[in-house]
Amino acid sequence: MSYDDTGVRCTMLRGGTSRGLFFDAADLPAGDAERDDLLLRLMGTPDPRQIDGLGGSTSLTSKVAVVSRSEDPDADVDYLFLQLGVDAATVSDQQNCGNILAGVGPFAVERGLVPAADGETSVRIRMVNSGSIAVASFPTPGGTVEYRGDVAIAGVPATAAPVVLAFTDTEGSATGSLLPTGHVRDSIEGVEATCVDNGMPVVVAMAGSFGLTGYETHEELAADAELLARVDAFRVKAGQLMGLGDVSSSSVPKTALLSPARDGGQVCTRSFIPVQPHTAIGVLAAVSVVTGMLLPGAVGHELTADWARAGSQVDVEHPTGHLLVDVVVDASAQPPRVVRSGVVRTARKLFDGTAFPRAC
Repeated sequence: MSYDDTGVRCTMLRGGTSRGLFFDAADLPAGDAERDDLLLRLMGTPDPRQIDGLGGSTSLTSKVAVVSRSEDPDADVDYLFLQLGVDAATVSDQQNCGNILAGVGPFAVERGLVPAADGETSVRIRMVNSGSIAVASFPTPGGTVEYRGDVAIAGVPATAAPVVLAFTDTEGSATGSLLPTGHVRDSIEGVEATCVDNGMPVVVAMAGSFGLTGYETHEELAADAELLARVDAFRVKAGQLMGLGDVSSSSVPKTALLSPARDGGQVCTRSFIPVQPHTAIGVLAAVSVVTGMLLPGAVGHELTADWARAGSQVDVEHPTGHLLVDVVVDASAQPPRVVRSGVVRTARKLFDGTAFPRAC
């Protein structure tokens, strides 16, 4: 089949604070190499402007979800997340994306992969990248996905209907262990750090360890070439300690720098994806950060002293607002065990139709 002539069925959705192309796996080439070539040409990669494709010139808008009915009895659909490069022709399946995940359930219903209930539909999603399960619940009045609603999330203008995401079995999503180095705290490049993987491999440090206040703007961080080089060296070393091998060209682990909250939240974050600063913070990165902070002895644990012990929701500040995550950890278990984690996101369908790839 020549996709250059026929194009390919494609839906674009905003999921959380990301935007991606969503495909039914049956509409894509069966082979990984052929599939990746098609996706790169659809996205307009490599090109820093992605002018000849559907990308938006950032990693947050160069994402792909491949969805299919699942053969797993515990799941309704399989979701493979692919992170495409912008100015480099790369396609990575080494991580999940909790923001794009918010669009998977609605997409599955829209494409007839899962029947909709009248009122609210819950879709069990196997995240192929890690093998873990997430349940997405969202409104479907009259059996139709409703994207309109009154839930606001930081980094997205206007409001939309809620998509409640509950995660299970996300411990060790990419590394096989919640604490992939075997320690709650390590010294990496002279910096005290905690490496944690609860849906996303993240290396956590205090902002002060990098000579920062932790309240710098995205633009200030992006303009500091010396800082970005130090962050890169730090995360590359962390990746080795986490058993991920040489991550110099990989999108994981992410780096998160912490400081005390100052806008009514419970912790302030500045994150990097993996080297450039994030305008917000990824869903699963935030879940992993909070998970690590809840462990005695971990970097940032001291910031949890005033957190309400009766509750499980944590307000995470980031450069453009707040992200509310729900995390419960049994720190008394050996090794520590995640009881549950989740988040509220929104999604919106932007278009559905036929996309045509750039010529070879």
